[in-house]
Amino acid sequence: MRFTLLTGAVLLVSAQATAGIEQQLTQCAAMTDKLDRLVCYDNLAASIRVDTMANNATAPTATLAPVTTPAATSAVPVATNVEDNFGMEVKRVQENTTDKIYLDVESITEDPYGALKITFTNGQIWKQTENRKFNLKVGEKVFIEKAALGSFLMGTESRNAKVRVKRLK
Repeated sequence: MRFTLLTGAVLLVSAQATAGIEQQLTQCAAMTDKLDRLVCYDNLAASIRVDTMANNATAPTATLAPVTTPAATSAVPVATNVEDNFGMEVKRVQENTTDKIYLDVESITEDPYGALKITFTNGQIWKQTENRKFNLKVGEKVFIEKAALGSFLMGTESRNAKVRVKRLK
């Protein structure tokens, strides 16, 4: 019996919410200025999103924030902190990283296929992944920079050639 009453109450509240949304959509559609209409729709969507997020933690209710027209308020709606950070996580991580480092060559070995294995003075070991000739000497200063799709390029300032490398250690 309680379940039936609860279901009936939820349906009644959701029907009222739908009527409120339809009324607000009609108000937005009646606006003649394109920008005002767009801002009205954006405000409606934001109010529904905020209400939905708030109601996910509790029982469903149909309280909607009133839609404000741009004529009443000329300010752009303020996004929540979650919305401000959305899609920017990777960019913020990239802001705290270096795109290019300079290293001194300590030793060079060559594998049977001719790819260089370079040990640097700081202990890092990098290996050439391209099978083209790249001349390098012990004691030479090289740079390693980020390239596309997470790869790295190694080169020297004295010449224009670069070779693709990957870090082993």
